[in-house]
Amino acid sequence: MNSPFPGMDPYLERYWRGAHHRLVTYACDQLQTKLPQGFRADLEERVFVEAAGGDDRIVYPDVHVVERTRRGAADSGAAALAEGGVAVAAPLVVHVESEPFTQGRIEIIDVSSGRRVITVIELLSPANKTPGEGQDLYLKKQRETLEARVSLVEIDFTRSGKRVMVLPPHRVPPSHRTLYQVCVRRGYRPSHVEVYRVPLQEPLPAIGIPLREKDQDVILELQPLITQAYLNGRHDDIDYRADPDPPLDGADAAWADELLRSQGRR
Repeated sequence: MNSPFPGMDPYLERYWRGAHHRLVTYACDQLQTKLPQGFRADLEERVFVEAAGGDDRIVYPDVHVVERTRRGAADSGAAALAEGGVAVAAPLVVHVESEPFTQGRIEIIDVSSGRRVITVIELLSPANKTPGEGQDLYLKKQRETLEARVSLVEIDFTRSGKRVMVLPPHRVPPSHRTLYQVCVRRGYRPSHVEVYRVPLQEPLPAIGIPLREKDQDVILELQPLITQAYLNGRHDDIDYRADPDPPLDGADAAWADELLRSQGRR
């Protein structure tokens, strides 16, 4: 069963980790079939450690600590003798469910120039839009990309957090302040930013992905990516009677309620 929404499904944000992996992979595969000879789309990954339970802090680990069971250790609270005969107090062990996950982006490589990166495509996650180390690192990479005159394409299909795209929200004209958004800044034309409208009520647009200045754009069709991610993620079990997380507001909420009722999902 397909999503009841014509464009982005706001209920997918609850399953964003899996959806993000799928969308980046499908976008890379779609571009690979369209890129002219001499270009290649590669997947790059970042590793996060995200704490469960609403902790906003995101860490990029330099050291991975693996938990192992100590021989002779017990949860009795008794002290243990460490090396050198020093008595070490037995702490209360509280399990915090932090787990590593990867976040991908797409880099378009000009093979003929010695594998120079010419375009970076970022599919933003709530982790990029939440204050903390994860957001700081994303903004640092964003600055480095622009300073290197590499084209940057930012796609934001999430509503959580504060928008951190290359064009600040207050600089976006009211006509393009939509629920979702796409920004393109060409490395060879850094003083211009292209903004695509991505409202909830419409199918997702096809966007132009820049290569070198002398090359034609490659077209990335966004709607098939969401459709495929929804189907392959088997999200036909979503309960549309409840509100999405985060909930929709105002006119978007009223429109979504009417749409879902018209399709018998509520």
